[in-house]
Amino acid sequence: MGNPKAFLTVKRKEAGYRPVQERILDFGEVEQTLNTEDRREQAARCMDCGIPFCHWGCPLGNKMPEWQDYIYKGNWKLGADVLQQTNDFPEFTGRICPAPCEKSCVLSIHREPVTIRENEAAVMELAFNAGFIIPVPPKTRTGKKVAVIGSGPAGLAVANQLNHKGHEVTVYEKSANIGGLLRYGIPDFKLNKNIIERRVNLMLAEGVKFVTGVEVGKDIPGKELLEGNDAVCLAIGSQVPRDLKVEGRDLKGVYFAMEYLGQQNKLVGKEEVPADQIINARGKKVLVIGGGDTGSDCIGTANRQEAASILQIEILPKPEALENMENPWPNPYPVVLKTSSSHKEGCERRWSLNTKRFIGENGVLKAVELVEVAWSKDEKGNHVMSEIGKPEIIEFDLAFLALGFVHPIQEGLLAELGIQVDGRKNVATNGSRLTSTSKVFGAGDCVSGQSLVVKCIASGRETAAHINEFLTKE
Repeated sequence: MGNPKAFLTVKRKEAGYRPVQERILDFGEVEQTLNTEDRREQAARCMDCGIPFCHWGCPLGNKMPEWQDYIYKGNWKLGADVLQQTNDFPEFTGRICPAPCEKSCVLSIHREPVTIRENEAAVMELAFNAGFIIPVPPKTRTGKKVAVIGSGPAGLAVANQLNHKGHEVTVYEKSANIGGLLRYGIPDFKLNKNIIERRVNLMLAEGVKFVTGVEVGKDIPGKELLEGNDAVCLAIGSQVPRDLKVEGRDLKGVYFAMEYLGQQNKLVGKEEVPADQIINARGKKVLVIGGGDTGSDCIGTANRQEAASILQIEILPKPEALENMENPWPNPYPVVLKTSSSHKEGCERRWSLNTKRFIGENGVLKAVELVEVAWSKDEKGNHVMSEIGKPEIIEFDLAFLALGFVHPIQEGLLAELGIQVDGRKNVATNGSRLTSTSKVFGAGDCVSGQSLVVKCIASGRETAAHINEFLTKE
């Protein structure tokens, strides 16, 4: 290590966010950046510990001590190269990953882990801006063809890996642009879509083909791809949102979170959205049901649309703040209270609340009935919810269901190809990620269920390795 004692003398320093009064006026990225010297100092804090728990915490197994040291020594190109050995898209994860590596960092014992995620984004931006990252198409082609259905992080990782192996890869995307939930689910204030375009253009220059606006299984038969390719990879995501089937669910004003977020991303990206379908929170009372990141994204979006008020509710109890609990290190996914940049822009948050019904007038949402709940366990150890207190009725104009996803769409492609699913209706695969249908593989959320972007990239890399083995064996 260039400075083995830096962790003792250099304090953790985060880049922070743009001022609230400025950032809520646009959809630009909210996170700021440190200058190069400060970033090098932060990288120097990596202590090259004997057991790097960050490797274990990261689903991709990124080599944190190595590339942190290269950053500190000013070798940004080598730092970016080492990072890309294990991660196809560090510029994505450096912005939106919840950083399980930092939760596992040995310095988390003192609650001041290395700023790994920020360092990751910084090294990639410098590498791109300095021209270190250029197209590197394969020198030879194998003659094998692969179709990847879905262009989210898993599908892009599969395509990137297999293309570098020399196979001819075509990615099919049903939406107008590439990226899946990276593009249509994550707001621009967290991930500017120019970052996706930059990577897609790089992959195009390296030989990957992209077909957009085509839904396989609907616009073209899945069997057509089976016949025209040596392997097919399903990376269609977990597209069916978890619903809330209570009275009044069909009222105008009650939407799935992704309807709202996807539409706003289209508007920012200058895509056409019919005027009568636009969901706008300006001057309205907004309820966000679901306490996770998607709910937080709805809050940030509603704030930028100048909502009159925003309440986010969660059915589970309020988690402990990290400073008030026994240190969970090295658990990469501790259950702690999270306050995002969107929360800091303004909203009310409440926990242990269940939604009883939506109340409307002339088919339009006017209020929501909520009730406080308590949690206990029965004799078998199962969690049991019970209502406490009296229900309350609160006026709302919009309600967004940010309750996650349950499984991929069963109709269409999966049914046509006769793909078997597991008990949770996810695509069933064997140890080699092969589905029940010959030469059809699965990757990402459609196999695992809803997960993190970093896990999807890891899944895509693993599936690509199995596909490559399958193709080269032939």
